[in-house]
Amino acid sequence: MATTPISEPLEPGTGRPPALAPDRMTRFAQALARHSITALRISLGLVIAGFGALKFIPGASPAEALVMQTTEALTFGVVSDTTAVVITAVLETLLGLILLTGRGLRLGLVVMAGWLVAIMAPVVLFPGELFPEGFPTLAAQYVLKDLILAAAWAVVAAQVLGARL
Repeated sequence: MATTPISEPLEPGTGRPPALAPDRMTRFAQALARHSITALRISLGLVIAGFGALKFIPGASPAEALVMQTTEALTFGVVSDTTAVVITAVLETLLGLILLTGRGLRLGLVVMAGWLVAIMAPVVLFPGELFPEGFPTLAAQYVLKDLILAAAWAVVAAQVLGARL
């Protein structure tokens, strides 16, 4: 027995589905305003904690060598090799947990600002290695994706510091 698909009602004279009523649109926008920054904070926490957790497992993080090289350069050789990776793993996991729980957010966001500078530092410190012949390597792409993390940080930090978004 063949079934007839149920079609959505169409707006008279246009042949299109009806638009959301203004009151529904307003309620939807209000729901986005209430929950989207919290969702951004939690997703940012999951991503950062996930990247941090990978660094606890030797060889699991594709950024391991870059972390060692960058940390050694930023600390003038004081911190290097496995120590750099473990410190980064602890810091990223802690930042992720702060974002996930919402506890200690102000201090966490200040620490995260420094972390963001450090994770973007390879672009300045090693441009020839990251962009040979002007094209980004896989490591460069890994670093450049951190621009999204920085933008998400800015939105979350603005709200935590009292901005009305």
